[in-house]
Amino acid sequence: MHFLSPLLENYITENSEAEPPLLTELTRETHLKVIQPRMITGHFQGRVLSLLSKLINPKNILEIGTYTGYSAICLAEGLQKDGELHTIEINEELHQMQRYYFDKSDYGNQIIQHIGDAEDIIPSLDLCFDMVFIDAQKVNYDAYFEAAIAKTTSGSIILSDNVLWSGKVVETVDPSDKATAALIAYNKKLKNDPRVETVILPIRDGLTLSRVR
Repeated sequence: MHFLSPLLENYITENSEAEPPLLTELTRETHLKVIQPRMITGHFQGRVLSLLSKLINPKNILEIGTYTGYSAICLAEGLQKDGELHTIEINEELHQMQRYYFDKSDYGNQIIQHIGDAEDIIPSLDLCFDMVFIDAQKVNYDAYFEAAIAKTTSGSIILSDNVLWSGKVVETVDPSDKATAALIAYNKKLKNDPRVETVILPIRDGLTLSRVR
């Protein structure tokens, strides 16, 4: 489902901040070498993440789901000079590609990679995160959120990607479609969770912005 016409989407992109050349290069390589390249964050949403991070100016960022590293670099643009971004990816085959682009960016020494299951890794991180970005297995969003919110404080921001799931969240759900069912439950949970105040932004495939109370 397209929430906006391609013409409007192009207009929005063309009249927003330009994509840094390094991220254009990363996008090109992702499409050439990696399965499901549409999973990459992309120009417009990447600039949204970058600007949000710059507004928050976080000391520590947690990212759940690195993929090829595009969103991590965008988020790192707003880090404090002594800040860190911890990014978790379950697919170890992407590690080298991520590291190559992290080190080509201005934030290589601030981006720390973790390979494995986020539910196991997050509790081991002895940090308080000002900003969290969830973009991994949709069926596990609730578990990721619970693990992450335990590592935040009042005023921390938790972003959740793909919460509109190509419009499937407002369609009849196939009983075998566990991802859509999980996202519907997750969206309802965040709306009613007294620990956060939440809005869904119709950016790309849906981006939830939750502020920890």
